[in-house]
Amino acid sequence: MAKEDRSAVRILPQVQQALDAGKPVVAIESSVLAQGLPAPENAEAAQRMTAAVERAGATPAITAVAQGEATLGLHPAELERFLSRQAVRKVSARDLGAAIAQHADGATTVAAALALANRAGVRVLATGGIGGVHRVAPGGQPNVRDESADLLELARTPMIVVCSGAKVILDLPATWERLDTLGIPVVGFGTSEFPGFYTVRTGIPLTTRADSVAEVACIAAAHFGLNRIQAVLVVQPPPVATALEAEAVERAVAIGLAEAARQGVWGGDVTPYLLAAVSRETGGKSLAANLALLESNARLAAEIAVSFSVVFQSRRVGR
Repeated sequence: MAKEDRSAVRILPQVQQALDAGKPVVAIESSVLAQGLPAPENAEAAQRMTAAVERAGATPAITAVAQGEATLGLHPAELERFLSRQAVRKVSARDLGAAIAQHADGATTVAAALALANRAGVRVLATGGIGGVHRVAPGGQPNVRDESADLLELARTPMIVVCSGAKVILDLPATWERLDTLGIPVVGFGTSEFPGFYTVRTGIPLTTRADSVAEVACIAAAHFGLNRIQAVLVVQPPPVATALEAEAVERAVAIGLAEAARQGVWGGDVTPYLLAAVSRETGGKSLAANLALLESNARLAAEIAVSFSVVFQSRRVGR
């Protein structure tokens, strides 16, 4: 692989050292911290995710735009600023240029995190749930469906992305079909069913399952070896101890959708609004599930990154 041009992205020294040494690095999106989770749980999520990555033998790197500087990794004072959730933009891939030019603080979605991490040469990203095709809100136009930019970035960014499926507030069958249409391979880790973020079961069967990180790494290496540009999406169910029943989540989502429609919530504000509504309607149980799956996904991402680095290096030597 040719050496990456990383000049457009600031890389913290510990992350740079890992990249230069060919050691595994796991990117972490920051929108979940600045918009997705309330304080102080967002700080807990950051700590649990970064610690899980380090315990598994990789280097964590939170992606963001910090006062106009695209960055792979945040200094402690910068992270504190993002966790305060004050004057921090939600930045998707299309918003990166504006956030940089306007010297803003921007918390990166999965789409923007993919763009920055890939530019810096990172191969693995950990998140909770990807964006996808939104449901039709009560009273909404059935032929107008909001679709997350995450899907297009996944379709053109050759990285490994670990998640617990798509956020359950979305239309999961429609999202699954879009993943198929866009040619994004989906690998179920220890599961033959597309997970539902907070829930283990969705009734959506997967075509590919892997039961070890080595198997995931080999699948990804074979995929990228064909010069395929799509990401490999690795999905695992949320931890059973904190997973929620699908019926309870569906009721909470329906209430949240109705409220969002009445209050005119739309665009990028829909996802955090609905997640907050689900947390409220489940008595905070969805928040506990979210924290647990974020930590679990970060750990799995790091394990895959470690295994992938071994597979990738061995293939290079073999050539």
